[in-house]
Amino acid sequence: MTQLVRKTDDEAAALARLGFEELRGFTESIGTTERDIAGRVFGYVPLGKPIKYVHDAVARGVVGALGGAASTAGRGAEVLVSRRPRPERPLSATVPGGIGLGVLNGLVGDRLERDSSPLQQPMSVRVGGLPVALRRSALADAFPQATPQLVVFVHGLMGEEHGWLLGRRQGREDYGSRLGREFGFTPVYLRYNTGRHISENGRSLAELLERVVAEWPVAVEEVALVGHSMGGLVSRSAAHTAALEEMAWVKHVREVISLGSPHMGAPLEQAVHYAAFGLSRLPETRMMGSFLRRRSSGIRDLRQGSLVDADWRDRNPDALRAEACEEVPLLEGATHCFVSATVTRSPRHPLGRMVGDTLVLVPSASGRSRTRKLGFEAEFGLHIGATHHIALLNHPAVYEKLQAWLA
Repeated sequence: MTQLVRKTDDEAAALARLGFEELRGFTESIGTTERDIAGRVFGYVPLGKPIKYVHDAVARGVVGALGGAASTAGRGAEVLVSRRPRPERPLSATVPGGIGLGVLNGLVGDRLERDSSPLQQPMSVRVGGLPVALRRSALADAFPQATPQLVVFVHGLMGEEHGWLLGRRQGREDYGSRLGREFGFTPVYLRYNTGRHISENGRSLAELLERVVAEWPVAVEEVALVGHSMGGLVSRSAAHTAALEEMAWVKHVREVISLGSPHMGAPLEQAVHYAAFGLSRLPETRMMGSFLRRRSSGIRDLRQGSLVDADWRDRNPDALRAEACEEVPLLEGATHCFVSATVTRSPRHPLGRMVGDTLVLVPSASGRSRTRKLGFEAEFGLHIGATHHIALLNHPAVYEKLQAWLA
């Protein structure tokens, strides 16, 4: 099978270095907090200024020494790890490694991209954990049973393509395999850096699908996008970008399906945003506020379900009150379907209304709120009670609807 495998980047060594760099940052944060608190105390002490000057000098020296030691240890660990025998498969190609790097990318993926870290996970088609080259010969090798109908699976925040195989150990067949066997669809699984802005990943997805469709072993007749959580937003962003730029692949899109996607925003990110603002006001809690503010651009975009660059470019991400995000229309010519869920059997139950599927509320998943409305049609929606967010990756009720929507 023709694959793209990075031979020069040592992901394990980079992971070791990153761990010590984070430790260095932690010591600096402790030092800053200690100086802030001490500064308040010295304000009430006679001759506090000269004492504070000496204290700050000593504190900076201690913190600097600890930070320098952490950086040195990180460089040493990176060298030691890089000298070990290289495994046949990179860390990211294994299931545990892929899952771990998926979480890491979700948390700080934007920073990993800025630093050109080998730990970042660029947008790619994956087969067996490895990226597939976007050439006709490579795609033919990776998809020997390629058909004209593609169903593209886009995972959510901190996820990766193996998440769609949830339930296999319990004997439940995944969506892609069943759609291939019963309807002739070819499942295409993606992996991407969920810490990037949703609009950036949307553009990357649009460009990737343009190449996939152009290089596919047989002529493409139909494309269906199935996105879980953030993946539903990335799919909509990609379709919007492709339509504006008149890309060829988007003309084949017949269905855009979102499973538990926060189209109107995610309450957890909204709560974290306000918590970060409040905690940053006081010296005693500023370290916690700074920690929360380090969350990735992708996580921040979930506050309102932002899909385009204009929602974040030249804006202060830490402003308490965010400007309204741009309303992105649904793709013309495609059927837009959605699935919402609650932990309670009835969506009207007080607990279900308050926590939804534990991460996304029903109004957000169904594209409607008090002030915004996407225009999803009720007949192309499904609500599932007594379930949770992750279960939507492989749920019998979801598959029944996928059958109906895609057939």
